[in-house]
Amino acid sequence: MAAYLIADVDVRDPAAFEAYRREVPATEVRYGGRYLGRGGQTRVLEGDWQPHRLVILEFPDMDSLMAWYDSPEYARLRAIREKCATTRIIALEGVTTPLG
Repeated sequence: MAAYLIADVDVRDPAAFEAYRREVPATEVRYGGRYLGRGGQTRVLEGDWQPHRLVILEFPDMDSLMAWYDSPEYARLRAIREKCATTRIIALEGVTTPLG
């Protein structure tokens, strides 16, 4: 069953973040990841959430998502991101039926 990584990224240093943004897609593809949303316009419909740069990635399953997140190739990029952005990240397991 598919799994989703949802991240809210508050970029503090755009120049440093550019290296992360440019290099990270190649690491995700190796684990079956694909973007469903990446830095597009957002609109808060309810609540007081003020998102920054939202990212939604889909992976084939939670094991693939976690294998990517814990991989050595992503660890190097994660260190870059952690220095130039504050990020909230969750992993969400998908549903097996359209109605959940």
